[in-house]
Amino acid sequence: MNDNKLMNRAADNIRILAASMVEKANSGHPGGAMGGADFVNVLFSEFLVYDPENPRWEGRDRFFLDPGHMSPMLYSTLALTGKFTLDELKEFRQWGSPTPGHPEVDIMRGIENTSGPLGQGHTFAVGAAIAAKFLKARFNEVMNQTIYAYISDGGIQEEISQGSGRIAGALGLDNLIMFYDSNDIQLSTETKDVTIEDTAMKYEAWGWNVLSINGNDPDEIRAAIKEAQAEKERPTLIIGKTVMGKGARKADGSSYEANCATHGAPLGGDAYVNTIKNLGGDPTNPFVIFPEVAELYAKRAEELKKIVAERYAVKAAWAKANPELAAKLELFFSGKAPKVDWAAIEQKAGSATRAASATVLGALATQVENMIVASADLSNSDKTDGFLKKTHSFKKGDFSGAFFQAGVSELSMACICIGMSLHGGVIAACGTFFVFSDYMKPAVRMAALMEQPVKFIWTHDAFRVGEDGPTHEPVEQEAQIRLMEKLKNHKGHNSMLVLRPADAEETTIAWKLAMENMSTPTGLIFSRQNIANLPEGTDYEQAAKGAYIVAGSDENPDVVLVASGSEVSTLVAGTELLRKDGVKVRIVSAPSEGLFRNQSKEYQESVLPANAKIFGLTAGLPVTLQGLVGCHGKVWGLESFGFSAPYKVLDEKLGFTAENVYNQVKAML
Repeated sequence: MNDNKLMNRAADNIRILAASMVEKANSGHPGGAMGGADFVNVLFSEFLVYDPENPRWEGRDRFFLDPGHMSPMLYSTLALTGKFTLDELKEFRQWGSPTPGHPEVDIMRGIENTSGPLGQGHTFAVGAAIAAKFLKARFNEVMNQTIYAYISDGGIQEEISQGSGRIAGALGLDNLIMFYDSNDIQLSTETKDVTIEDTAMKYEAWGWNVLSINGNDPDEIRAAIKEAQAEKERPTLIIGKTVMGKGARKADGSSYEANCATHGAPLGGDAYVNTIKNLGGDPTNPFVIFPEVAELYAKRAEELKKIVAERYAVKAAWAKANPELAAKLELFFSGKAPKVDWAAIEQKAGSATRAASATVLGALATQVENMIVASADLSNSDKTDGFLKKTHSFKKGDFSGAFFQAGVSELSMACICIGMSLHGGVIAACGTFFVFSDYMKPAVRMAALMEQPVKFIWTHDAFRVGEDGPTHEPVEQEAQIRLMEKLKNHKGHNSMLVLRPADAEETTIAWKLAMENMSTPTGLIFSRQNIANLPEGTDYEQAAKGAYIVAGSDENPDVVLVASGSEVSTLVAGTELLRKDGVKVRIVSAPSEGLFRNQSKEYQESVLPANAKIFGLTAGLPVTLQGLVGCHGKVWGLESFGFSAPYKVLDEKLGFTAENVYNQVKAML
């Protein structure tokens, strides 16, 4: 155990660096970082187990930061571990800097998650803890990692905290330790003005072990972490009462602690100078690691060498005794797409694409051993039960299955699946109705930003949900999700793959593309109702190009018809009527505009010629297909919310029939 005088000195070093980063950038949040410095210092200098030489070691502990605005605290601590230089801290929030305003996932530098939208970071930790439990059930002693999370008042208030708190408690995630930095101060108010709940009682009601401590006292922090590590039934919440802006002083030398003004702005001028002096630093040269603090972290690095060597020895002995398991562990963490016998999957013609998805999921359940599928209380309706029927759900104390029943909490479920992916070693997928993708968009965006290959399964894709009415009928959702295909990630790739297959056979190909996509999230959009198969001879493998010509299309067509999903079969039916009038027709199935736009200009022109008359049919907003139809064409879509009625009645009333396709195209010609 380290001397507390030294521990306080190290925490003050973190405070000085954090405040100075914000001051130099003239932008950021110093107060929270200064208050939380004691906990992260104790955690990183005495408890967190990782390999400084091999940051990707699968058996490492993970630290998930929820309040991303407290990035100066994390960067400063990681500078003490050697993962950031002082010059990089000086470049906080600047162009091209590795120290952006909110941390962005970078395992090699010790950053396990991108954080910013409050509540998501600690929910990722819950997912990581579930992944660790899943892997421990399969690999035993080589998967003994602890998942640490850090949450603030804002994260506690965000509604997602209810979902993650409930789920972690219900599953008994005793490998999860969360520190709640309770400093009573928010950006624009004191917490007492917006919440009067008893947080400890709330988490206890969810089945957590709750410890309340002075969050600025190293002894109390140590004791709480040790007690949490010893807990074998429940996740632990350590409520640390901390001081916002600990050590801060105003221009007149009076206390600047527990003040909203330090939350989201530089300390400024004499207040900054007085604060750095008060913390034992030099305001003219603040970017310094004190020699005794450098020694503290060097000592920890030596301790970690011994700890890690022991863990590697255990792993080596285990691998020798279990060579097949060892090879499997390596494969799971390789990031490679799994091998699946796609040719052996037989689909029933004319089925709903959600049912076709269930068929594929049944195959994946037996062939992809590290896949976890989740559903937001809809497994028998979104047909993720195709997977569930071949395995069983997670229960407290039993993670031998591979299905996660999330309950009614789409955002929590999505973030938990992202957390599983961030942990590594598993492939995560989650399902719900497409209309409820609205609840998930913040998570989908973060998955895209972090390039996590989570598979989002969305069923009941259009107004054909029917009797349930407009609350359950997606209209604008497809256009919104497809925007993610147009948005590039920082590698310059489409930030997401979105696929809406036209029939059962195309569903198999869509799943193949999803499982092979290990670099971005994938959205799979499936129908509730049965869909007639595309004409015989259709080369479904062409779906990998995003859009392709359906079998039976005419040479030198008078008109090109394009759609995705169930609307393609409506175009096929309309074509029969058009051909009776001698109209030559090409039908194009376009499951993914994003993939299509990645093809060569020559291929795009061969499928959808720029000067052609193109008619698009979509059950979503017309803008969904506008980019494919172009300036010479027109789109028939839905421009209002849906209605409550049987879906075949809605098809008639809303113009999604062969007859209306015929009428609309004839009017064009």
